Amino acid sequence: MDQSQAPCIELSMNAEERQRTESTASNTSTTSDQPLLPDVAFGPSFIKLGSPRPGRENQPLLGGGMDFDFTFNHWPEDAEFTDLVRQAEMAVENGIYPERIYQGSSGSYFVKNPENKVIAVFKPKDEEPYGRLNPKWTKWMHKLCCPCCFGRSCLAPNQGYLSEAGASLVDQKLALNVVPKTKVVKLASDTFNYTRIDREKSHLKQMVSERFPKVGRKFHRLGLPPKVGSFQLFVEGYKDADFWLRRFEQEQLSDELQTEFQLQFERLVVLDYIIRNTDRGNDNWLIKYNQPDERQSGDGGGPSRPSVRVAAIDNGLAFPFKHPDSWRAYPYHWAWLAWAKRPFSTQTRDHVLPLISDMNFVEGLCEQLHRLFKTDRGFDKQLFEHQMSVMRGQMLNLAQALKDGKSPVQLVQMPVVVVEKAKGGHSETRFRSISDTFTQRFQQKSPFFSWC
Repeated sequence: MDQSQAPCIELSMNAEERQRTESTASNTSTTSDQPLLPDVAFGPSFIKLGSPRPGRENQPLLGGGMDFDFTFNHWPEDAEFTDLVRQAEMAVENGIYPERIYQGSSGSYFVKNPENKVIAVFKPKDEEPYGRLNPKWTKWMHKLCCPCCFGRSCLAPNQGYLSEAGASLVDQKLALNVVPKTKVVKLASDTFNYTRIDREKSHLKQMVSERFPKVGRKFHRLGLPPKVGSFQLFVEGYKDADFWLRRFEQEQLSDELQTEFQLQFERLVVLDYIIRNTDRGNDNWLIKYNQPDERQSGDGGGPSRPSVRVAAIDNGLAFPFKHPDSWRAYPYHWAWLAWAKRPFSTQTRDHVLPLISDMNFVEGLCEQLHRLFKTDRGFDKQLFEHQMSVMRGQMLNLAQALKDGKSPVQLVQMPVVVVEKAKGGHSETRFRSISDTFTQRFQQKSPFFSWC
């Protein structure tokens, strides 16, 4: 093998070893021009480590050459999700960029695959409602003109992307199946909102690389820096809940569909209450309603079965470190619906109660959330413990409501409580898991504008 073809890896060796290596190399056939590096899977195709990826850039989205890191955007236990993220990266490389969503108060984007089909919604951390690169001017004006009412005092700032992924984690652990799968991902795209400095640096590196290839190869990456954010799978056929709720008032569902929707609605309630969602209006959860159809289905198997499903999106304003106690109460708007006045069903009670009553299960969930939240650079362990104390208290209230046969509206009227880890000493109420003791206390302070 010619010396120029060998991988750029230097090894410490003595004179004999170096001479023996050079002798071996001189006896190797020079007809092969393949580097001595393994092939690795990348999405639907294969690339070689150290070789350029196809597309506009000659280095990968997340680093380049030998520095490419396969640990991020890679989930060995979830090959399907990993492949979807790879498709999103390849689409960007081929000039199919994420499209900004103009609704809402943050920078969020429809992510597409190489076939130009929307597959996910990406919400970068630095483009959140109060992020430094939020492209929506309304929040910028809010922060500038009214700093005293800026943000939500009960939430950790700029952690909406973690809240989105955390809601998905809670949904999976409780097997509710109402949150589209969401994970923390890194992506780069020309359509994201970058500073002018980042764009100029990227442009300069591209120019240098094209004119001086040897110098360009030393750059860690040529394109824009990747952004960390939440990557939520796109759900098809769903519409805003407000649209269908109005229709359901005029067109009554059958008894079977009423029961099915009630169960789906209760799972939304369970999720929102546990994560203490402070932003659940009828415009940020979705309903998919397959109406009764007497026509033959596509496979000729008879009329299609009517069904109704719920999707809980926009979970970025959840996991508070305290219950709202300042100006606004941040109510659950579903509490005014007729379905919220019916007691929780036996199916929901039997499904959820055994899990949230097991403190070992609860602490296992807290540990998984800890591993997720600590990936943020601004992670505060003490603040996270407060968030988990609120979540434990919500689970305690929910368990009691399920035991007592209460309805969702009665649940949200229960006194708010937090369950904290106790180091010892006198406490009012205690629970014990394998190794921890917990203290329960009620929150006395209420928001100025209360709703119930």
